Amino acid sequence: YDMSVSEKQTLEIVKILYRGADILILDEPTAVLTPQETEKLFAVMRTMKADGKSIVIITHKLHEVMEISDRVAVLRRGEFVGEVATKDTNPQKLTEMMVGRAVSLNIDRPEPKNLVERLVVKNLTVLDADGLKRLDNVSFTAYGGEILGVAGITGSGQRELLEAVAGLQRVESGGSIRLITPDGKQEELAGRDPLEIYKLGVGLAFVPEDRFGMGLVASMDLIDNVMLRSYKQGKSFFTDRKAPRKLAQSIVEQLEVVTPSLRTPIRRLSGGNVQKMLVGREIAGNPSLLMTAYAVRGLDVRTTQTIFRLLNEQKEKGTAVIYVGEDLDVLLELCDRILVLCAGKLSGIVDARTAKKEELGLMMTHVGEEAAV
Repeated sequence: YDMSVSEKQTLEIVKILYRGADILILDEPTAVLTPQETEKLFAVMRTMKADGKSIVIITHKLHEVMEISDRVAVLRRGEFVGEVATKDTNPQKLTEMMVGRAVSLNIDRPEPKNLVERLVVKNLTVLDADGLKRLDNVSFTAYGGEILGVAGITGSGQRELLEAVAGLQRVESGGSIRLITPDGKQEELAGRDPLEIYKLGVGLAFVPEDRFGMGLVASMDLIDNVMLRSYKQGKSFFTDRKAPRKLAQSIVEQLEVVTPSLRTPIRRLSGGNVQKMLVGREIAGNPSLLMTAYAVRGLDVRTTQTIFRLLNEQKEKGTAVIYVGEDLDVLLELCDRILVLCAGKLSGIVDARTAKKEELGLMMTHVGEEAAV
């Protein structure tokens, strides 16, 4: 259990080779790896290739496709689109094959304006059921009008951080989570549950990592899932379905959600359409703080760009956006600052405009002596 993720992956590859396998299939193998660990994995793959092994790698990271592959097969909506030699293509051409039309791969990053304190976290410590620290004395400030990225190896405390702010994790004594609304109202969230936070009216929105486990109810239709955000308002939940229907229809139209009808159980939608409904519902209430966990994981290029656009729109409205992601290239392009966690501790906060991917990788695996807050 003391092995790193990359060491565990290498061990699994060795086990497969020991069994005499000649074909290796890797599904998103770098999703939880640092840049340095990714290079080690690629070195292993190149050695296997030189030994005559066949390797199939499934990934959405086009820069990795260009770096490690010899040929690329493209699928779109479950159908085979085509195959090209890697040396004869580029990320833009591959994107067009994936989406079916030209799509810009650039991620916009508007300059932050009129920054104001929105979330002030001090000495945040969270324990798991066994009493182990999942977050250890973490302090930072998130500002309205910026996107604060959160980076770290899987299990470094990202989930606990967002859930603590949302009232889903117990905060140890001495920790403080203070939310300041646009009208200057200040509320302490530590020690409150989600219902109590909702009743404060502070405008906290949360897009969790587990879309169905925490964000939506799979068996409910689109209208009912939209109503989940307003059910606490009283008896109107049972009698007035006009407003949720109107909102659901608005989300479907504005975000181009593909669905047979508003009465379709949301589990029948594709992952991208499910995510657009979830994000659309959360931002509909004009939040002062929007937290997202792996908001574009497993989504196609077109839907990913839509989510990025929505996050930037919230930023420009003065919302504080916290974006937990695993793709360091995206974090560096989309975010204004990046908070790095390592084993539950704050390793540092860097300017995304000047930071390097290798620097983030080192911070994710080695806690700095002093965290720049």
